Amino acid sequence: MSHRAARVEAWLDERAEEMALLVERLVAVDSENPPGRALGRCARVLRDAMDRLGLSPEIVDIADPSGELEEPCVVRGTAGDGDRLVYFHGHFDVVPAQHRGQFTAVRRDGKIFGRGTADMKGGIVSMLYGAAAAKELGLLGGGRIVVHLVCDEETGSVVGAGHLRAAGLIEPVALAMVTAEPSGGGIWNAARGALSVRVDVRGREAHVGQANLGVNAFQHMLHIARPVERYAAEMAGRHTGFPMNADDAPGSMLVVGGLSGGGSNFNVVPGSAFFTVDGRYNPEEDLEGELKRLTGLIEDAAREIGADVSIRTTQSQPSAGTDADHPAAVALARVVSEVQGAPARFEMCAGILEIRWYAQLGIPAFGYGAGRLDVSHGPGEHIDEAAMRRCAAVYALYASDMVS
Repeated sequence: MSHRAARVEAWLDERAEEMALLVERLVAVDSENPPGRALGRCARVLRDAMDRLGLSPEIVDIADPSGELEEPCVVRGTAGDGDRLVYFHGHFDVVPAQHRGQFTAVRRDGKIFGRGTADMKGGIVSMLYGAAAAKELGLLGGGRIVVHLVCDEETGSVVGAGHLRAAGLIEPVALAMVTAEPSGGGIWNAARGALSVRVDVRGREAHVGQANLGVNAFQHMLHIARPVERYAAEMAGRHTGFPMNADDAPGSMLVVGGLSGGGSNFNVVPGSAFFTVDGRYNPEEDLEGELKRLTGLIEDAAREIGADVSIRTTQSQPSAGTDADHPAAVALARVVSEVQGAPARFEMCAGILEIRWYAQLGIPAFGYGAGRLDVSHGPGEHIDEAAMRRCAAVYALYASDMVS
């Protein structure tokens, strides 16, 4: 380990207990999304912590067109000043818990267990302390770190990160962006795009005794879903050129019928039915073209049997990627190797990431965090405390190298 890395890690090690306590406080706020509860309360915990760390925080209230999120907001903070800029980005909403006990953090064997520890309240703590270390140790020169913490990543991030983009709060001149997603110490330099649609089929109800008078929407739905299933299998066979984790499939992944339903009773011909299609598309795919192809398959199948259908696009988010040989990527890999003592690995995230909001503006953007994807969202979600501090050191040193 280099002298400068040892200096940063020593600063962080002295604050290991307060870092862990902040994770515990954040876990205790049940900011589940959906439904999007306790978001303002979590933001205030973050604001207070950032204030103690000298990160000049503010809470930016934002509008949620759906009205479903509770006190939607963004928390912003800054370390240093100057024109050269790096963004640290995170989200403080979490997926719903398997049981309420997950909102009481448990420390055991050097790990912190609880909902959101890996994805990504533990990562937020790493970013905040990394920014504070860079500032306090004088590593930023004439540059600065801007911290963005948003409230709705788990349901698409259009309200939170979307507001940052729409309000001009992301400066295109930034040199890089890092988000503390649970990459397990690898660097996610790319992520898939997302397409989600809902297909509604309308029929005509009739009593089972006069079923011949009805139009069975369920049967129509089955016919329409078959070409979609074949399409999903085809897309799974179209592999990405980006390296991926060994556990992740290289093809674009689609789930047909993740949600489905219809009908009013067991003895009535169903007059309505629906199913969803949710896809994660590799960066090589043309998202707009695939949406047209998918809707075309559904419409053609409906015409074959005279089915009455409607298709609603519920999500359309582009993929994102930064080449591993980009100077910002090379700099991050160098710092990761310096701190971890092993070569950094680049991978594509199997899902979507908020790096897309920055990459669309030409900002090199990466996911890098101490959490592990294989435990995120599960009943045993946890984060390793030492790994959390190592990531904080990476954040501090990377910002230093980029802006000073």
